[in-house]
Amino acid sequence: MKSFDADVIVAGAGLAGATFALGAAQGGLDVILVDPVPFSTQLDPAFDGRASAIAWSSFRQWQALGAGDDLAPVAERIERILVTDGKRPGAASGAGHGVFLRFDAAEIADRSEGEPMGWMVENRQSRVALSRALERSTVELRTPIGLAGLEPDDFGVTASLSDGTTVRAPLVVGAEGRASKVRELSGIGSVGWPYPRSGVVATVKLGRPHDGIAHEVFLPDGALAILPLTDQRASLVWTEPHDRVRALKAAGLEAFTAHLSRRFGEFLGEVEVLEPRFVYPLSLLLADSLIAPRAALVGDAGHGIHPLAGQGLNLGLKDAAALAQVLVEARRLGEDIGSTQVLARYQAWRRFDNLTMAMMMDVFDRTFATDNPVVRGVRDLGMAAVNAVPAARHFFMAEAGGAVGDLPQLLKGEPL
Repeated sequence: MKSFDADVIVAGAGLAGATFALGAAQGGLDVILVDPVPFSTQLDPAFDGRASAIAWSSFRQWQALGAGDDLAPVAERIERILVTDGKRPGAASGAGHGVFLRFDAAEIADRSEGEPMGWMVENRQSRVALSRALERSTVELRTPIGLAGLEPDDFGVTASLSDGTTVRAPLVVGAEGRASKVRELSGIGSVGWPYPRSGVVATVKLGRPHDGIAHEVFLPDGALAILPLTDQRASLVWTEPHDRVRALKAAGLEAFTAHLSRRFGEFLGEVEVLEPRFVYPLSLLLADSLIAPRAALVGDAGHGIHPLAGQGLNLGLKDAAALAQVLVEARRLGEDIGSTQVLARYQAWRRFDNLTMAMMMDVFDRTFATDNPVVRGVRDLGMAAVNAVPAARHFFMAEAGGAVGDLPQLLKGEPL
């Protein structure tokens, strides 16, 4: 049997993959991290135009992994979330309507230790912070090198890389997103479907202070969100049917800005759209399993969900924390970290949460993106009921903050 080159081979140096690699290395595991995209390209502002709502538990994980100092200047607190029905006047479009959801961080300050609802961070800034943490860690980073093949056996797995070399470890972790090579090579099937909409993403400069408030307006054909960023900016996420999105992407800046103002209103003052604009098709993907012989999946490799509530990345960061803890604890007990028995603990910890959140976001999308008066009426009653019951609001806020359930140590801010 060939000796091992590392304890874990991680395919995919994105946000979930880098986070897992840092957590595993912090716990004493030897990690090789490979990615076919050069790291310099991943850090370019044009590589990823999105910003993500980072749950405060996920943010604590990054702090525990040494990325906190680099993230602090570029992270904006989300103090309040206002969700509005775009067909009626409400929190985002004027005075006088009660059918909207309002979540305020101050309401759960006692259980969140004064944390905000979450933190808005541009993905490119998160990548920069994690890359700096990786440079300070023991993780062996290999780019631009991709995964070409896998040969698992009873004792470990041999990975063939795109540069012609091979590396061997007890376990390979797939963190390469929805088109995961590890998932494919491990024979893990998946189910899913495309949504009839795409998202236009852009950064905007606001004419008035956003006060840390995240606005989401549900329209019959999608949703429109303006999410607070640093420097009096916001991340715009605008979902529409594919043909309209193509038109929005192709529209001149003046026409795009005018259409945005008509759809969202002018309550935030004059909005300046900062180019470029990005387009992302929306879809759902669920892997049949998060594990296979000598393989495990984290993040979008195992579950790509609708971005409606901004929980997709947070699910992946929970995966990273849980898998790192399971493997580190197994190693300390002298177990084979790639064994089925060890990986089954990870699957049991994360599978239900991922499936539940994916299905919830799918139902929310179908419920909100409709003009059916019966569905809208029932939905509005539900929104009003949640808004009127503090305990219900507090539960949803705690869930969004990642404070519900059996949390891994890293999500509590505790190093491994």
